[in-house]
Formats: sequence, structure tokens, C-alpha cells
Amino acid sequence: MARVTLEKVSKLYAGNPVPAVNAIDLDIQDREFIVLVGPSGCGKSTTLRMVAGLEEISGGEIKIGERVVNAVPPKDRDIAMVFQNYALYPHMSVYKNMAFGLQLRRKELGLSRQQIHERVLEAARILGITDYLERKPKALSGGQRQRVAVGRAIVRNPKAFLFDEPLSNLDAKLRVETRAEIKKLHLRLQTTTIYVTHDQEEAMTLGDRIVVMKDGFIQQCAPPLEVYERPVNKFVAGFVGTPPMNFIKCKVEGKTLAFGGQRIGLAGQHPGKVIKYAGQEVFLGIRPESLCPKNAGKFAGTENGISAKVVVVEPLGDKVDIYLTLGDNHADYMERLLVCRADAYEFGRIKANDIITLYVDLSRVHVFEPGDNGMNVTLSQETGYATA
Repeated sequence: MARVTLEKVSKLYAGNPVPAVNAIDLDIQDREFIVLVGPSGCGKSTTLRMVAGLEEISGGEIKIGERVVNAVPPKDRDIAMVFQNYALYPHMSVYKNMAFGLQLRRKELGLSRQQIHERVLEAARILGITDYLERKPKALSGGQRQRVAVGRAIVRNPKAFLFDEPLSNLDAKLRVETRAEIKKLHLRLQTTTIYVTHDQEEAMTLGDRIVVMKDGFIQQCAPPLEVYERPVNKFVAGFVGTPPMNFIKCKVEGKTLAFGGQRIGLAGQHPGKVIKYAGQEVFLGIRPESLCPKNAGKFAGTENGISAKVVVVEPLGDKVDIYLTLGDNHADYMERLLVCRADAYEFGRIKANDIITLYVDLSRVHVFEPGDNGMNVTLSQETGYATA
């Protein structure tokens, strides 16, 4: 187990003037489970591969423990990596797949054959694959193969685990089950873990902290709920959350936000940061669960109603996702599309083409500057939010 530190780490590929990873700083504490998340091409897998030693860094410094590992070969970094495609030897049994790496370096590691045997049995017991030790990988399901790949990493007892999108090849049900297994495994072993995924739900459920990346930069690094409730910019707000945050282009007029002949009042809800943008265009950000077709409780108010037309209703059991549009202009249709997540038993009768009023929980809205990475101007010390 060890702390992993990245200082001004960059990766620049030949022939491409834009860095794949751009001078990032990241301090991963001993025993921490950290998740790198972002869209394809954001630099998350490249960052993981640089920590593993599978990619040379173009600049900066990587430490595992107190040792700088920039020039250390992957086999000597004392890390274990689990890949998306399992990377099992098809001609070997599960037992041999798990033991092979240790047997290869037995003398170097100072291990006896009995010690290797005990490590394999213990890992198999932890992962619930003891009954499969004599099987070949082709006789296993996808989830069982992934457990073997994880077991092969466990037996090494490394300073850090690196996971590169390990659940991408599994079906939805198995992905959820295996995700829970990985979380339980970390709670048991307490080994420093760096996990890469494009699935923000996976990131939210697994990580002690999540690192949201875009275009080679770290956009935000914080505990999952902080990223969800206090996104530092519009990109993070839209990327984290299912369904994603709603964005409405508005103009600041006094203590209100105006859009399409409608207004939302913000008086008393936020410090004066929003008012400073008087006369300017901003984006109002509202989570789907912060909208409700009923003016009651936390949704009660006189300046918090939005009139919209229902487009699609998606039943989800006890919840229902209601998709609505603020206007019929096809040129900006997607920009004016909203989704509200509501109680299915109370609002399940709403149907397409209904005109309804959505009420906003004004204590949970955000206001962003223009642009894809527009900063969240409603974050402040006064509200308990981190400063953007």
C-alpha cells in the first residue's frame, strides 16, 4: 500500500500539438479509492497507463510511495493492473492464471511454492471462485473471468491496484454485481486503488474521490456527492448525473433570470454573485429531481414556476422521467429540452402533449457562465459551497 503522487504530469504524442494529458497534479492518499472519469479522449486511460509505466511521460514526476518511478519499468513498480479484456491465458487453468506471475518471479520475490499456493487459495476464497480453479477461461462467464483477473492482481499484494474500465464488457446486471464486489474487496484489502471508467454512475458509487477529466485537464477532484451537488463548471455539472442536469439559457434581469417570456426568481437564494451578471446571458442549471409538477414543500414558491409541454414520459417503477420542451423552435429544440424526475404514483398520469407547470427547488439550482466550461457562479463560501 502506498501514496501515489502526480506532479505536473503531461503526455504529448508525436505529431499531435495538443497534449493528451496536460500538466496535471493529483495526490492519491494511501488506501484511497480514486476514480478517473470523463468522456472518450479526455486522458484518463493515458494517465493510468503512465502510472503503470506502460506509457512514457512527456513531463512531470510520478511517485509511488516515496520513490520516483518515471524511469522504473512496469514490473518493478509494485503495482497490479486489471484490464478491460481480462487478458487471461486461454490454455491455463484459473489456478495457473492466478499463480503464473508469482511463479515467474518466485526467487526474486523470495516466495516458496507453498506460499504462492496459499496466496492463490486465499484470493480465490475472497472472490468466490474456489470451485473454478481447475477450469479454463473459456468455461467461465464474463463475470467469473473478471474475478480471475482481479484475483491475479490480488495475489501479488501490490502497493496499488490499477483498474482500466474493467466492467465495460459485462452486461448491465453483472456490471452492478461486480461493481459491488470490487467495492467490498477494497474495503477488505485497503489497498490504494486507481480506477478508470467513462461511466459516471460507476464513478459515483465506487470512489472515495472522483477526478473528472476533459481534454487532458482535471476539471474537478472531490468526493462524489460534492461533485454532484457543487460542480465547479458546466461541463462537470452536465457530465455527472443521470439524467444529466438541465440547462436553460437565461438573461440576468435584476434578481431574476429571464428566458422565453418566463422568469425564475433568485432573491435570497444565493449571494450577490449572480446579480453581478446583470444584463448578461448565463445558464441556469437544474437537476431533474429539483423539478416537480407540484407547488408544495421544498418546491413551494411564487417565482419558481416554469411552463412547459410534455414530450415523452418514461416510467421507471416508483419514479417517472418526464421530458418537456420550453418551445417549439426546432433550431434550439435540444437546448430547450428539460427532464423532470418525479414520483410515479403521484404524477404517473401525466402524458405527452400536456402543458404543465414545473416548480423549482430554488435552494438547489446553479448558475453558470456561458461556454461549455462556464464556471459555476453560485458557488461561494457563504452557501457552504467550495469556491469555484
